[in-house]
Amino acid sequence: MAVKELKPQHGFTLIEIIAGIVVVGIITLVVTAGMGPLFKQSVNPWQQVRAAELGQSLINEILSRRFDENGSSAVGEARCGETGGPSCTTIPNDCSNTSYREEASRENFDDVDDYHCLELSGNQVADTLANDLTDDYRQFRLQVRVAVEQPDRLKRIEVTVITPQGQNIDFSAFRGNW
Repeated sequence: MAVKELKPQHGFTLIEIIAGIVVVGIITLVVTAGMGPLFKQSVNPWQQVRAAELGQSLINEILSRRFDENGSSAVGEARCGETGGPSCTTIPNDCSNTSYREEASRENFDDVDDYHCLELSGNQVADTLANDLTDDYRQFRLQVRVAVEQPDRLKRIEVTVITPQGQNIDFSAFRGNW
């Protein structure tokens, strides 16, 4: 009987395979951990653009309303605070009392003061026609403050949009009584 020669076997041992898996796992962990902050940064500009759209839209909505509840928008009629005209309404500095609002819902707001202390979140974030914008602006929040700058002449409107990451983006505009 002839003796067969054994050919050398090629391959990896169990220890080499386990060491390779551990090395690949560590490399994967380091790469993905380093990329996490990059993903957050790439979302930030997108959220800022969406916040700018939302803030500008609300500013435009507010600016399209009358200066004051007692003011007139008719040509030739006296505006509030003018000689012969009604006095302008006063709004409180804090937001603990919103009884000065004549309208209960945003769809009925007809003057700038009605928006003072308005806070919107979730499905309250809607456009002027009350179309729900939750899908487009999920987790965005809005805050509105109105302050009298020059009695009977100017009101400053401040809109703060809070992004899902908690970043505050502020917008402001002036509404004049003319």
